[in-house]
Formats: sequence, C-alpha cells, structure tokens
Amino acid sequence: MQIKTYNTTPYDDQKPGTSGLRKKVRVFQQSAYLENFVQAIFNSLDDFQGKSLVLGGDGRYFNRQAIQIIIKIAAANGIGELIIGQGGLLSTPAASNIIRKYQAFGGIVLSASHNPGGPDEDFGIKYNVSNGGPAPEKFTDALYQNTKTISEYHLAEIDDVNLDQIADIQLDGLTIRIIDSVADYAQLMTEIFDFKLIRDSIAAGLISLRFDAMHAITGPYARHILEELLGAVPGSV
Repeated sequence: MQIKTYNTTPYDDQKPGTSGLRKKVRVFQQSAYLENFVQAIFNSLDDFQGKSLVLGGDGRYFNRQAIQIIIKIAAANGIGELIIGQGGLLSTPAASNIIRKYQAFGGIVLSASHNPGGPDEDFGIKYNVSNGGPAPEKFTDALYQNTKTISEYHLAEIDDVNLDQIADIQLDGLTIRIIDSVADYAQLMTEIFDFKLIRDSIAAGLISLRFDAMHAITGPYARHILEELLGAVPGSV
C-alpha cells in the first residue's frame, strides 16, 4: 500500500464540542479541511495501529465522500480493521453498539444530529472511544491543539471502496468489513425489550403506531424493527 504525505496548514475553527465538530457542508468541502481534522484525530491517539475502528454516518449530504477520505487516512495511519455500515450508514446508537460488540478501539461517526442536511446545510464528525461513548474533554482538548499545529496529513493511495456490498475486503495489512447497518442494533433491541409481548400486542390490535423518521437515519432501523420484526402494518414507518 502506497502512502502519500501532503503538506497542509491549520484552520483556526476546528474546536470540537461534546458532539464533535459541526459546520456547514461547504466548510468541510474546503481544501484539506476534513483531512486536517481526521489526521488530527489520529495524531491525538496512542497505540491504535493494527486495531479496529468503526466508521459510519447518518447519510446526510457529503457522507459518502467523507467516508472515502477517512478510509484512506485511516489506512495510511496504520489502522488494522475498519468496520463500516453498509452504504456508509450507521446511526450514533448503532455505531456505539458496534464499537462495544466487536471490541473496537473506537469509532468515527459522521452526524449532525437533528440539524438540517443538504449542500448548504450542516455536517458533523465526532470520535467515540472504546466504550462507545463520546470522547472525553481531555481528548477533544488535545485534538483541538493538534488541529492548530498540523502541518501534514497522510493518505493511502487506494481506490474508493464499494460501500454498498456487504463484504470483507483485504488491502495489504488492512481489513475493511462492510456490515449490515441495522442487524446488530436490532439484535440489541431484542435483548432489551420484550419483542414477543410487543409483537403479540400489535397482532391483537392492542397497539397501533405511526413512526415518522423525518427523512433521517432512523428510517431503516425503524422499518426493520417495527414492521419486519414486530409486525406493524407495512407503511407504519
């Protein structure tokens, strides 16, 4: 795998909060803006080489392009395995669950929560630690300091990855696993809630429901769980 290093200059507006870094899409599309921030994440981590990283987002505008960039930076920095939601999709709770379930080192989640999406709207990126939760302030402070001093970033010279086909892909020392975005989270829900009771109640007409995902990442999860697993009337989601 060929690694190329690019010289860069810092941006002065990359201070992350507890929900990561959120800016307009066009800010993230600036030359090396995303690359700087993601490289600064790796510059702020210790002992991650050869370990697993979860990657996915809420599907808003720029999600796919950002994931391809992050794959190349992660590969260049020595990550051993990337676990990516099919289509580049993972809700934040699903990503958190996958980090814990597969004992990943951490995860990069692309989400701006309830903020509007689109080419003129918002985009977000955050780092989650090995317990599935948001990075602590100590890490985000170090990350911010690294964004102010960054002078180069690294990219693996590899082709874009097919995000739509569930598969394991081997690239030299890197394994890329494209997994079902919904299955692991749905399984978790069956362990938390009494699906038989809910399913029987829906079948008996004791429960009716209408769920509006508001064009958001929750849609695929709700459709599979509520309609396919619990038996709500098709179109309830």
